[in-house]
Amino acid sequence: MADAKVIPFGDDPRSRRGKPKPKSRVNGRASGPLAPVPEQAVSPDAAAAAAGDGPRSGPWERRLAHGLSFLRRRVTGDYEVDDFGYDEELTDQVLMSMLRPVYDKYFRVEVKGIENIPDTGGALIVANHSGTLPLDGLMLQVAVHDHHPADRHLRLLAADLVFMLPVVNELARKAGHTLACSEDAQRLLERGEVVGVMPEGFKGIGKPFSERYKLQRFGRGGFVSTALQAGAPIVPCSIVGAEEIYPMIGNAKTLARLLGFPYFPLTPTFPWLGPLGAVPLPTKWTIQFGEPIPTDGYPLEAAEDPMLMFNLTDQVRETIQHTLYKLLVQRRSVFF
Repeated sequence: MADAKVIPFGDDPRSRRGKPKPKSRVNGRASGPLAPVPEQAVSPDAAAAAAGDGPRSGPWERRLAHGLSFLRRRVTGDYEVDDFGYDEELTDQVLMSMLRPVYDKYFRVEVKGIENIPDTGGALIVANHSGTLPLDGLMLQVAVHDHHPADRHLRLLAADLVFMLPVVNELARKAGHTLACSEDAQRLLERGEVVGVMPEGFKGIGKPFSERYKLQRFGRGGFVSTALQAGAPIVPCSIVGAEEIYPMIGNAKTLARLLGFPYFPLTPTFPWLGPLGAVPLPTKWTIQFGEPIPTDGYPLEAAEDPMLMFNLTDQVRETIQHTLYKLLVQRRSVFF
């Protein structure tokens, strides 16, 4: 298989979306008003189809042609990835299509405040993390991809473990995920990307069910320093519904150490029901994006001020926690 084209850093393929499409051509002639198409240039089949008297390509035929074209580009390597391995075409046409039924039909995610994510420029989305398995990050990615009016994509910062797992590593890179380090995050923000981070890490996703919706420590505030250096706004994000998909009632720590995992969850269904126990409960989700916290008004040396980082980190954490409590009060049921 041929190698994919690599986009030089800073050459974002989405920057070409706004360019006008070239005018269609018939027998090599432009079909605009300055170059009218002669009647003989139109094929009989096309004329019949336009008149409604001939065969037309149905939706399934167009989908088939589109799918074959997609496969041809994958086989020949005629597609592009960026410096981080992000494959926008594969993400849009395959990965999002696979996640969307789970997002729309299974978890029935409701999105609020999506307009708080800027239409242009870098932004750092900071969200709570929960659910035993990191499905909340994937649903957050679908929410931004499908609902933002400017068609923005979310680039998630993931833990080292994600990039140590076979298959998962490759898919994560293709979906635009990258290592959760300040260097990668800053490069993406300066490039004008929307970056997502869940500072609780394994402490949040692996906490017991008895501590649901109680935010864990947000690390050392590295995400604030990164946002300050890039001058990117911080958008707090609160996710309700993920805590109940795998109620973690125990942790087999010895087995976790043997497997090299940060924890090994025990839930009411896993591992007792085998593979069936790995099916998440169909909870109703709400994702709310809060008002952005600007950082471009601070001097460059502010990123080295520990007190400022502590205050901003605490502000973001308190905003997310307060919104979680508010959403829980408004929620009618875990499943509806």
